[in-house]
Amino acid sequence: MKYSYTFAQMREADRHTIEDLGVPSLTLMERAGAALRSAVLSAMQRTGAEEALIVCGGGNNGGDGYVTARLLCEAGVQVRVLSLAEKFSPDCEAVKKKYRGEVLGRIPRMRFSFIVDCVLGTGLTREAEGAPAMLIDFINSCGAYVVSADLPSGLMENGIAGAHCVRADETVAMGGLKNALLLQDGADYAGKIVVADIGIESAALGAEVWEESDVAAYFPRKKSNVHKGTFGKACLIAGSEEYSGAAFLAAGACLKSGVGYTRLCLPESIFPYAIGRLPACILQPFRSIDGETLGANCITAGMGMGVSEKLYARLVELLPEYTGVLVLDADALNTIAHYGTEILKNKTCRVIVTPHPKEFARLTGKSVGEIEKNALAEAQAFAEEYGVVVLLKGNRTIVTDGIRTAINTEGSPALAKGGSGDVLAGFLAGTCARGVPPFEACCAAAFLCGRAGVLCADEMGEYSPDAQDIIAHLPQAIVRTVQNSQA
Repeated sequence: MKYSYTFAQMREADRHTIEDLGVPSLTLMERAGAALRSAVLSAMQRTGAEEALIVCGGGNNGGDGYVTARLLCEAGVQVRVLSLAEKFSPDCEAVKKKYRGEVLGRIPRMRFSFIVDCVLGTGLTREAEGAPAMLIDFINSCGAYVVSADLPSGLMENGIAGAHCVRADETVAMGGLKNALLLQDGADYAGKIVVADIGIESAALGAEVWEESDVAAYFPRKKSNVHKGTFGKACLIAGSEEYSGAAFLAAGACLKSGVGYTRLCLPESIFPYAIGRLPACILQPFRSIDGETLGANCITAGMGMGVSEKLYARLVELLPEYTGVLVLDADALNTIAHYGTEILKNKTCRVIVTPHPKEFARLTGKSVGEIEKNALAEAQAFAEEYGVVVLLKGNRTIVTDGIRTAINTEGSPALAKGGSGDVLAGFLAGTCARGVPPFEACCAAAFLCGRAGVLCADEMGEYSPDAQDIIAHLPQAIVRTVQNSQA
């Protein structure tokens, strides 16, 4: 498992390492420059580049660049530095004096094929402007292979790219991953991410980034002396005359999760049309919350149901009476947002909510823009206030219970289609029903549905896969994840 941090957490880690552990800041800068030098040499070898332009700001990110420039010169690489800075941090000033190579004081007319971006670091709190903005625009205009130090210059907290932001081919994250590299625009601007260990120690609880071995732990090899009851019961309450497909997608995905029983509860009006469609499901017309429903290890509700006072009444009844895991998706969330979120506080069950940004905006009363700009904090605050696990869907799905937080990095734009959320909800239902704890189930389900999307894109491209293709690739996603974790 890896961990990812906010800008503030990384600054505190720097302070802790320097002040509490006694590691000189210049030592960390030398280590960062050495790590960047190694990455640059490797990238130059791959790309066939013979010279490098290192673009430096006046802060410590620029200091990393000056160290890198000096070390590359010592290795015999042809290097030039470009800097428009007039003021320098003390450490940047110190390492700048040790660099004896060429420094360009204005933006050249010539273009370069290989550039190292060391303009701005994690101290950026607003969009780049002035000289830094000019340098960023110059870097992007060259069409060069770009390696960014720590993060692409102009990328702000939570992965929001300003109007001036470097598009990197590779980013060398010093001391640890930053959330900005993973969330929102960061996923497109950072390129390949390399984490360099330079001896920074963090006492903060960073966001978890699950890897194959973390997911595989919840899909162990089955014992032979088992039966269907061993693997739990999932109940899906879903569908309407208008959106019947959501119910079948969710149930289809649930069947691939390893759960023992999948019960699909449908409105009576569409029940006759469901008979025989998913033979492995137990079909039931949904009239009320009965003993069969309450006996499930996990109930998932909301997919394609529509917003209604009747659904709200069912949830009011279910939350304090049910003792398993309740997953609220889609129209269950929209219904709660419309009629009142306070019911989430009156519960005996463990609750997972699985909104996309628009649904989460309805739940919180905020705009989609506000949610996307600060998704991590908003999800954490909601989870803490209501005592639920939040799975906030997006290009990087966020999972949090208010204490632990995870960022899922496995996925593909192929998932950006109607029905993908229903697949995730169904697969999550089965994973929870098997006994996987809610937070861990969310992390595993998000990873594997994302992996299925990647497999679809590899086979069919990013445009053609639909939700049924995602379901079809879930078994392969599980097998590959488990196999790779054992390799």
